[in-house]
Amino acid sequence: MGQYYRMDLQKLRESIAQAWATDVLPSLSGLVEIPAVSPAYDAAWEENGHLRTAVDHVRNWVESRGLPGARCDVVQLDGRAPLLLVDVPATPGAATTGTVLLYGHLDKQPPLGDWSEGLGPWQAVIRDGRLYGRGAADDGYSGYAATTALEAVRGAGGEHARAVMLLETGEESGSPDLPAYLEHLGDRLGEVSLVVCLDGGGGDYERLWLTSSLRGAVQATVTVRVLESGVHSGLGSGIAPSSFRVMRRLLDRVEDPETGEVKVPEMVVPIPDERRAEAAELVAHHPEVAVPRLPLLPGMRRVSDDDVELVLNNTWRPTLSLTGAAGLPDPAVAGAVLRPWTSLRLSFRLPPSADAEAARTALEKILTTDVPYGAQVEVSDFMVMNGWHLPATAPWLATALRQVGDRVFGKPCQNLGIGGGIPFMEMLGRRYPQAQFVVTGALGADSNAHVPDEWLNIPFATQVTEAVAHLLDAHAHENGPA
Repeated sequence: MGQYYRMDLQKLRESIAQAWATDVLPSLSGLVEIPAVSPAYDAAWEENGHLRTAVDHVRNWVESRGLPGARCDVVQLDGRAPLLLVDVPATPGAATTGTVLLYGHLDKQPPLGDWSEGLGPWQAVIRDGRLYGRGAADDGYSGYAATTALEAVRGAGGEHARAVMLLETGEESGSPDLPAYLEHLGDRLGEVSLVVCLDGGGGDYERLWLTSSLRGAVQATVTVRVLESGVHSGLGSGIAPSSFRVMRRLLDRVEDPETGEVKVPEMVVPIPDERRAEAAELVAHHPEVAVPRLPLLPGMRRVSDDDVELVLNNTWRPTLSLTGAAGLPDPAVAGAVLRPWTSLRLSFRLPPSADAEAARTALEKILTTDVPYGAQVEVSDFMVMNGWHLPATAPWLATALRQVGDRVFGKPCQNLGIGGGIPFMEMLGRRYPQAQFVVTGALGADSNAHVPDEWLNIPFATQVTEAVAHLLDAHAHENGPA
């Protein structure tokens, strides 16, 4: 049955379950308690030191595991958020000379709002098979899962190629430092032939979900100024335009207010036929997870009654969300004032194959050209991120994934597009065009990533770890299970 089955699969499963219960959860809980907010949300991140504390915390745990020949390095370029690089030599029996790159991140979203009673963003709580706390699922667990998978492969008599684990601390900020780090570490990474990203997830906890596409993004703060200072609305209204009205007209240039269709040509791409077919298959076979269940208010309708169109809206069509505002006082204290300015934070999600930089340039031009009434418009604080599209799957990986579905989950793996983005994937896709990609993870639709009460499904994370171990062994032989 081939070299793949030299692994003792029962021992593999038992060792992973034991490691999670006794070794992973205590340290991962400690990581949750570190307020390692991503740099975009903490201007004093370097002074506060929480990102470095998180990196050191995970490094110390990895070093304590005693992986043969493993080298753990904290890498930090001047002015850039640190990352952890773990280099693990191949087992003697590995046939492939390629490197597997295991990716995750240690930075976190801000707390954002009130958490439920007994829970908190920096408080690790284990309850009913869940680990609550910011960063538990998105995705502090990733480094622990990768390390545990490498250990388990060796302990079960399997093999793995040279493995490099890269845990950054800027993903939630759009990974602005990663290009510099990839250039700096290029020689150390070697020839990457398999990328395993554990920052993904899917619609349920019953199977391994494989990300087939990720959207890009362009975020910007738009400020419209009409007055040097505010004036009494009884004196000024009707003479000077409201800054909000000017803003509203500018927004109509980039989004149809009736349909939500984004009108910036550079943000629109043809949807590949295979992704349309994938969306239809997902709706047909997994209708309960095809479209995320949102907490809609009573009487609220979704933007379409066609679930396939909703999937495509969320994965291959550009969308605009307004995620922040300034210059608007709280209604309770809003006086009769014609305000001098309004700022909005615009967040565009882009199709996987759109050129984010071209979209940024077009957006700025549209918003600053021929502005109504000659108002001053400033577009600033850009965050630009390209999307990613899964390359064709090699036969050995397709076979290995089928075996993962059978042996780990008892259900086939399922592809799906994701509405969010992971900047590292596009960067690696360009750098290693021949590499195979597995973008997966323990996030579920109800894991509350980015919002209060984030939680990690511990049994599912354990299964994901087991799946990674199978893929590592299959990659080591390049032909996977027979």
